Amino acid sequence: MPHIVFEEKKIHFHTKGEGQAIVFLHGFCEDRSMWTDFTDDFLTDYQLIFIDLPGFGDSEVIENCSIKKMASIIYAVIESLKIEAFFLVGHSMGGYVSLAFAEEYSSTLRGLILFHSHPFEDAKEKRQNRQKGIDFVNRMGTTLYIKQLIPALFTPSFARSNTIILEKLTYNAIQYPTAGITNALAAMRDRPDRSNVLKTISCPVQFIIGKEDQAVTFAQSLDQTFLPKIANIQILEKVGHMGMFEATPKTQRMLKDFVQFCENVTQ
Repeated sequence: MPHIVFEEKKIHFHTKGEGQAIVFLHGFCEDRSMWTDFTDDFLTDYQLIFIDLPGFGDSEVIENCSIKKMASIIYAVIESLKIEAFFLVGHSMGGYVSLAFAEEYSSTLRGLILFHSHPFEDAKEKRQNRQKGIDFVNRMGTTLYIKQLIPALFTPSFARSNTIILEKLTYNAIQYPTAGITNALAAMRDRPDRSNVLKTISCPVQFIIGKEDQAVTFAQSLDQTFLPKIANIQILEKVGHMGMFEATPKTQRMLKDFVQFCENVTQ
């Protein structure tokens, strides 16, 4: 399996297809496999790169790995593949990493897709909840934490009707090392506000927003949409934090249309 070594730790990724590159970053307590079914059938003319962030999937834990350092890891993967320009798709925590990447390496981006994510720093209560999560996992282990976390990412009706999807995500997440989960919680807790990244970014930005998202409030989602010079705003009714599962055909079409729009803009 392809990997790079970053700070003496293995970071795994895989690629498929040929053409313009699109990089996919998963969210918290997810891994690159979350994108498999989503991308299999509709992005056939692109090179797709899926990366496991540190401590998730097959990638090893990097102690005290900040969101900014995760962005440096993404750049190292891209460099290893000799890719000069690409589209970057970030779900939730992957969106935080994408924004940190854009802060340092914006010239490499042809388009940025924030999938249920935002640039704002955690409010005080959210930071406290991240710390409570760290304390809980360190005290009780990951299984109970994950079993509470995963269903809350979906609307209740979708969760009830799609137990196999939730069970698969839960099973995968329970395998992650405790340190990977706690490090990620700390990284999200401590990340700075990156609103200015969206204000100054030159490439188009797509926002995919779940109207019933409990992890990213609808107000947060809307507040960011005014920041970029070129914004593509997609609001999904009756969808929570996992539009790639909850509204697969719609979000596939949104993403593909946006990529094609960006390609036309730069021609």
